[in-house]
Amino acid sequence: MTATAGIDPRGPRFGAGITGVLLLVVIGLWLSGLTLAATLVFAYIALVFAWGAFAGVQRHPYGLLFKKVVRPRLAPPTELEDPTPPTFAQGVGLVITVVGLGLSLIPGVGLALPIAAAAAFIAAFLNSVFAYCLGCQIYLLLVRARILGRRGDTPAAA
Repeated sequence: MTATAGIDPRGPRFGAGITGVLLLVVIGLWLSGLTLAATLVFAYIALVFAWGAFAGVQRHPYGLLFKKVVRPRLAPPTELEDPTPPTFAQGVGLVITVVGLGLSLIPGVGLALPIAAAAAFIAAFLNSVFAYCLGCQIYLLLVRARILGRRGDTPAAA
């Protein structure tokens, strides 16, 4: 990875903050009995995760918002990070939301939606507040276990 190929690590944290707020909205709607509204917001979150997972975090809607609106108001980042782990983390978020949505459609498994939303919220909260990306850590573990990554690649320091 060259220095110009990296991303500002504050971008994914910004996106995680937005996602965390939306996940709290999902849980609040569900607790209020507005399950259809909760499901629709959760489906939107899944679509945004899909966008980030397949297009990459560089083209993620929240990343673009950060790049155009927030980053110009901040000091330059002290270092850039490889976009691959955050992109993988978007895929992890996609899996969690799709599984939660799918299970919530099965009669008797309606709790799947708020449970999946709570799990995703924990990950988004850790990323946005403490800069600890669970999906990125999973990616690094899979690279170190030689399950992911190309021959000759060495995982970046966590």
